[in-house]
Amino acid sequence: MSDSARPSISVGIIGAGFAGLRCADVLLQHGVKVTIFEARDRIGGRVAQSNALGHVVDLGPNWIHGTDDNPIMKLAQQTGTQLHSWDEEHQAVFDAEGLSVDPAEAAEFTRLIWDDGLVAAAFKYSNEHGSEIQASTSLYDFFVERAGQLFTDLDTEAASRKRESFLQTASMWGAYVGSATGKQSLRFFWLEECIEGENPFVAGTYTKILESVAAPAVKRAEIRLETRVTGVRSREGEGMKKPIIETASGERCEFDEVVVTSPLGWLKRNTGIFHPALTPRLTQAIDHIGYGTLDKVYLTFPAAFWHDSKSLISNSDTAVNGEVSMVNGLDPHHTTPNLHAPILPLHQPAKTSSASSYPGFVHYLPPTYASATNPDSWDLQALNLAALPPPTAHPSLLFYIYGDCATHIADLSTRLDPPALQEALIDFFTPYIALLPNYKSDSPSCKPVAALATAWAADELAGYGSYSNFQVGLEEGDKDIEVMRTGMPERGVWFAGEHTAPFVALGTSTGAYWAGEGVGHRILQRHGLGEAGTLDGDAM
Repeated sequence: MSDSARPSISVGIIGAGFAGLRCADVLLQHGVKVTIFEARDRIGGRVAQSNALGHVVDLGPNWIHGTDDNPIMKLAQQTGTQLHSWDEEHQAVFDAEGLSVDPAEAAEFTRLIWDDGLVAAAFKYSNEHGSEIQASTSLYDFFVERAGQLFTDLDTEAASRKRESFLQTASMWGAYVGSATGKQSLRFFWLEECIEGENPFVAGTYTKILESVAAPAVKRAEIRLETRVTGVRSREGEGMKKPIIETASGERCEFDEVVVTSPLGWLKRNTGIFHPALTPRLTQAIDHIGYGTLDKVYLTFPAAFWHDSKSLISNSDTAVNGEVSMVNGLDPHHTTPNLHAPILPLHQPAKTSSASSYPGFVHYLPPTYASATNPDSWDLQALNLAALPPPTAHPSLLFYIYGDCATHIADLSTRLDPPALQEALIDFFTPYIALLPNYKSDSPSCKPVAALATAWAADELAGYGSYSNFQVGLEEGDKDIEVMRTGMPERGVWFAGEHTAPFVALGTSTGAYWAGEGVGHRILQRHGLGEAGTLDGDAM
């Protein structure tokens, strides 16, 4: 059949994030009429930037998760986006009392966790014994059990102290998944494995990458911003031939197919928009998969006072246009599987030059010295953005917060006006800033001039969180993902997003991109337009 003889196909896409934009691109290439409904006043979804600090920063993803055959990596190369590799082995750690942890001990703990250590052992155990592991068993339970086998050469008191510090260090896993380590399912820990390769930091932000992903849709699709979808009526049971999207303004738009790319957290709270109701198994899948709350707080200073000019510390380096290679640093042989959403710089690209700076990564173990603002002793992690290469470096600290801490900061962002929020954020983080070199409480250089909280945990359209995760109690996590990925094609309703991605890309921008691409190919195949593609399910 010639192109002119083929019937016109129309697809309505809910959400203009990476999944929706990539799905639109695939469909547009084959002449499909695409309409995108986006409740925000911008495109990009959880991929977003802000210049509120006087320089552009990412509110969403900061990393590319695995470089092997990763389309986001290729887009970074094509757009000339500047990438950065942190020095994996050089980091600062502060203990519960605010004292600097001995570098040798910090390095020992880090290697015990990452260099063919506990994380690799947990992946192996989860892969080999997944179905036998109790759904209630957490990753933290595994860490505690294995920690009991460490430091046996020390006396009882010394071993106990060291195990406690070691487990506090291991708490950093919470910032990977957006929930406390005690909530991470050991049974489905294997689902956290990511694409192989390196994990470069996107120093130049996702700005150009987003522009590239969005370009086809911006040029050729109809994009309706500030348009909230209130209903999806599908054909089954209502005598309808085509699904209909209903909007808050009262519009009813009919399409051949509808693709829902709303975040999982939003779906959990809004399954009532579907008429008839979602199938029981699909509803269960949406309910079962967890949704984490990873947030960021940027603090910008007049100058990077914490840089210690007296100590020449080898800095990590940068790959321009995405050119990277293997590094012989932490876990040099990649015995630990690659992970979604790294915070501790792991599997970094090789360095190409060096500079002098304070460490790029700082871990504050659960503090006892900030009870006025942090009575629950939430641990914090930070990146030193002054250590980025020109022209991307700026005198800022990027704090990663998760779980209850992220919810607390997000609550402040909804309750306080901007000046009060700025002061509250500065007050909250001052105890940690005060531990950095050269800090003087009376110095203007040591007080932030601007603070920015991403506050996804308070964002209704993001589903009050960041991305999917796999929490204790989960019984059939892999099958739940597959059920969401399949959607309801018999009703003309499909789902795409980081929560329906191939297993190796769940919870990532790459996963959202692939999920949208996969649904696009399946719709084309359904209508005899193009081929199925290679990303339906977990074929890579």
